[in-house]
Amino acid sequence: MDTSYTDYPKLPAQLKVIVTGGMSGIGSSQVQHFLEKGHRVLAVDLKEDAELVNKWTTSYPENFSFRKADCSDLMAVTILFQELKTSWNAIDVLCNTAGVLDDYKPLDQTDPTTWQTIISSNLQVAYNMTYTALPMLLANPTSRLINMASIAGLTAGGGGIAYTTAKHAIVGFTKQMAYDYAGQGLVANAIAPGAIMTPMNQADFVGDSPMADQVMAQTPAKRWASPDEVAALTLFLASDQAAYMQGNTIPVDGGWLIR
Repeated sequence: MDTSYTDYPKLPAQLKVIVTGGMSGIGSSQVQHFLEKGHRVLAVDLKEDAELVNKWTTSYPENFSFRKADCSDLMAVTILFQELKTSWNAIDVLCNTAGVLDDYKPLDQTDPTTWQTIISSNLQVAYNMTYTALPMLLANPTSRLINMASIAGLTAGGGGIAYTTAKHAIVGFTKQMAYDYAGQGLVANAIAPGAIMTPMNQADFVGDSPMADQVMAQTPAKRWASPDEVAALTLFLASDQAAYMQGNTIPVDGGWLIR
């Protein structure tokens, strides 16, 4: 018998998906794409966009739900999953998408409060969600962890000291999750967006000489990307076709990193 190839468990046709930061930017695009494919989605965010919630609740009443929660608070996350277990016995996909920028500040301009806020919003949230979701993820023969890194997690200059530190940590977190749990069916990868046109980057487009123009000029593709382009990659990573990809951080950056 040829043992060079072993078949692997397949994901169910309808996935149970959690997306943090699901009310705006990349997160909301991920929610939309999963819903359009017929999957069940729980969007979690610190703030509620009533218009979005109403739209998805109306269009996908059986598949969409929203929870307002501060995911940097482990107790809040614990309560969230206690409530979720009453309707879901397992999770197929966890998208740790929530995060905030730090205005590209160097260390001498980063006070302790700012440092803690950026680390908490980008790294602690991912830890809290993954730590609490892990038993439900591993209840499946195969599941997906998709973390939102950044080009700032692969090089300097994509953010300030706090954001760059947090996103480098997300890259390492993703690698170690893959290393530790691949044998139990978890597929863990990360996405590293570059210039994506989201509300988080809105400040880059303001002023007489906006940073957005500088970023576009430095990007070989000479444009900013849509959140939908990141969501499309998310759907691939949440598919059976990505089952043998482990611990990768995949740039979506228009060539920014190859300069």
